[in-house]
Amino acid sequence: MKLNLPTPIHNIEFEGRAIYLKRDDLISHDFSGNKARKFYYFLSNDFNEVKKVISHGSSQSNAMYSLSVLAKARGWRCEYYVDHISSHLISNPHGNYAGALKNGMNIVEGETPARDSLSKDTIFIDEGGRQAEAEQGIKILADEIIQWTEQKCIDKLNIFLPSGTGTTALFLQANLPKHFTVYTNACVGGDEYLSLQFESLNSDISQHPKILSLGKKFHFGKLYKENWDIWLKLKEKLDIEFDLLYDPLGWRVMLSHKELFDTPVLYIHQGGVLGNKSMKPRYERKYSKDRGL
Repeated sequence: MKLNLPTPIHNIEFEGRAIYLKRDDLISHDFSGNKARKFYYFLSNDFNEVKKVISHGSSQSNAMYSLSVLAKARGWRCEYYVDHISSHLISNPHGNYAGALKNGMNIVEGETPARDSLSKDTIFIDEGGRQAEAEQGIKILADEIIQWTEQKCIDKLNIFLPSGTGTTALFLQANLPKHFTVYTNACVGGDEYLSLQFESLNSDISQHPKILSLGKKFHFGKLYKENWDIWLKLKEKLDIEFDLLYDPLGWRVMLSHKELFDTPVLYIHQGGVLGNKSMKPRYERKYSKDRGL
């Protein structure tokens, strides 16, 4: 599988702010964004005895689809366990779910097998790729950023990306110079949940990214008009499609913290736009009439 690395960094302006945009959504058409970084270890190393990969998560997970691409490229069987698949999704496959099925993934509604019960020819990948092996690909991302700042003579940088498990943000901070600060926000659960995710991979909190928020709780997957509005504005002003689950909240949090822009800011586009095939119709049904669309 060919990966387009290093990914480009664009100079953009949005809401009166000058921002650098790292286009990790352009790594590959099917294997892009932070999932390509997190699964890079499993793509690039030798696994001669492996015949199968198992993981778990939600039925429209970006990681689920990326894992199906990885398994297809490696010639592995792939099983993905979910708590629930709606009857509507089963009858009308779409988005990441449909893409994963097309790639031959076996999506199982039920309890994930225990790791110690798996045979030696099977790899277990935790939900969203939250594990130590993810660091290899994320270090490559860090190296790309360092090389770019050297070319641009940027000696201090604020980096922003929204988080699910926080794996990308955590390992990115660990592999960058101390004068580069990684900021993120919690999209799944709250700030406390994200902090616990960091601690599960690195107990030294001094090495954790900085968590920012809007000061109120958001429910993952719930539709918020403010998120829809900024997503539409980003698409209109930049002609770039962002993910609808993570990016709108990420952009809102970043722009609300004006102090970040005292230093050059780099926003990382982490891909995941295939999931918009399920999210976008939901937003359109609920909010497009408000904009005359």
